[in-house]
Amino acid sequence: MADYLVTGVAGFIGSSIARALVTRGDRVRGVDNFSTGKRHNLAGLEGIELIEGDLNDPGLAERSCRDIKIIFHEAALPSVPRSVEHPVVSNRANVDATVKLLDAARRSAVRRVIYAGSSSAYGNSPSLPKKEDMLPAPLSPYAVSKLAGEHYMAAFYRVYGLETVTLRYFNVFGPYQDPTSQYSGVLAIFISKMLRNQNPMIYGDGEQSRDFTYIDNVVSGNLLAASADPSKVAGRVFNMATGTSVTLNETVQILRDLTRYAGEVPHGPERSGDVKHSLADITRAKSQFGYEPLVFFPEGLKKTVDWYRSTV
Repeated sequence: MADYLVTGVAGFIGSSIARALVTRGDRVRGVDNFSTGKRHNLAGLEGIELIEGDLNDPGLAERSCRDIKIIFHEAALPSVPRSVEHPVVSNRANVDATVKLLDAARRSAVRRVIYAGSSSAYGNSPSLPKKEDMLPAPLSPYAVSKLAGEHYMAAFYRVYGLETVTLRYFNVFGPYQDPTSQYSGVLAIFISKMLRNQNPMIYGDGEQSRDFTYIDNVVSGNLLAASADPSKVAGRVFNMATGTSVTLNETVQILRDLTRYAGEVPHGPERSGDVKHSLADITRAKSQFGYEPLVFFPEGLKKTVDWYRSTV
């Protein structure tokens, strides 16, 4: 029997949350279909109860939710480019599976679901920083699918009383992020290539900016949201970021120093659906459940480079 369920447990963020729960002595169940999750991410998590399968599989959501109190819903098919190429597949993984999980959760008397939302919901709105009450303007099928999940979270709270909390992640990075896929986060790809003396590619002019958020901040935010007073968080959306931003060109210069990379960084065409600037207002998360960034970008980037260097 487990108290916590982590969906997408073999993924970068899911495994990090599971590791934090296990470290503090909690009983954890994880579910993953290993479409993007990696079995090596589960190293040190052999004691969890693992269910292998897809949340869209008949009966799997119900089995996963049985006797669970809190769900961290991290399972998704990430990446804007992937969703542009395969919108139906993206919708099935990100919307259909979420609805099935929510329905199973409310039938199983789960108390709270913490949902991995995405800052891509904001789109290219010129207003900075991004605040949760801004009108969403998703640019890609991926962004639409994650926003749909947010609306389902809010609806299940209003209709069924299931406590749901959406955390909009801003460009999460850190150890265990897969650098081998073309759909991986830009920092994982850049670091991996630079350490191997390969040329990373910047799509666009490199002046696009991101609120890069180290994984420890996201894990902390999830745990805080899970234990927060329901009157302050249930049915609501919160940014999960640092409240600072950096351009890709600036990031490349920092990475050159950290990785000792002296090669070229070519520029390619802008990618469809990419957001130009991203910067979060984290006031709501601070005031409602005490969230504070633990690790800011320079320190997090060094930690991440050190980890990837140890795996090369």
